[in-house]
Amino acid sequence: MKKHSPANGTIRVGVVQFPGSNCDDDCVDVVRRHFDFEVFKIWYQLTELPKLNAMIIPGGFSFGDYLRSGALAAHAPIMRPIKEFANRGGAVLGICNGFQILTESGLLPGALLQNRNMEFICRTVHLKSASNSILSMPIAHGEGRYWIDENNLSELEDKSRIAFRYCNEQGLTNQTANPNGSVANIAGVYSENKKILGMMPHPERASDCLMGGSSDGLKVLSEFFNRV
Repeated sequence: MKKHSPANGTIRVGVVQFPGSNCDDDCVDVVRRHFDFEVFKIWYQLTELPKLNAMIIPGGFSFGDYLRSGALAAHAPIMRPIKEFANRGGAVLGICNGFQILTESGLLPGALLQNRNMEFICRTVHLKSASNSILSMPIAHGEGRYWIDENNLSELEDKSRIAFRYCNEQGLTNQTANPNGSVANIAGVYSENKKILGMMPHPERASDCLMGGSSDGLKVLSEFFNRV
C-alpha cells in the first residue's frame, strides 16, 4: 500500500472510542498495518485533541444507540474539539455509526433513518464511487437509510458531494441494489470541502482478501488519506 507523508512528516490519525464502539480496533489495525501511520485512540470524554492529521469515527453502537443512533455521541465532550478540527480543514472519516454521529452533530447534511425493511442488515454490497469505480464491501446497520430533502439532494449532486451509491455488480444504481431504502441509493457523502466523509459501508472490514472478502476498502482509505 502506498505510504502517504505530509510535508511535516508521518501522518497522525486519531480513532475515537465511545462506549459501545466495536470497530475501533479494526480501524487502528488497518491504519497501522497497511499505511504505517501513527494511530492514537481518542476517548470520548477528552476535551482536547493531540496533534493529528486525520480522524476516524468508527462503527458500533455508541451509547447503545439509545434515543437514536449517534444522537447521544453527537453531544459527547470529544465532539467539540472534533468540530474545531473539522472547521480548521481537518480530515474526518465517519464509518457506519460514525456517519450517523457526523449527521447528528451537523458536520454532514442529511440523516440516517431506520432501514426500509425495519430489520438489521449485515451483508456485502456493491458501491459506485464518485469516480465510477465499482467496489465491494460489507454493511452492518439497522439505521442506514440516508435521507435528505430534495433541495439539498440537488446541491449534493451539483457539487459532486455524493461519495458512494449502492449499485449492482454492473454498476446500476436501481432500487433492487438499494439495501436499506436510502434516497438516490446514497451510501456516503462528502462535506463541502470534501475533507469530511461519512459512509455506511465498512472499508476497514474490506482490507484483506485473506478474510474472505475484497480489499476494496483500502482504496477508500487511501483516497481519504490523500485528502489530508
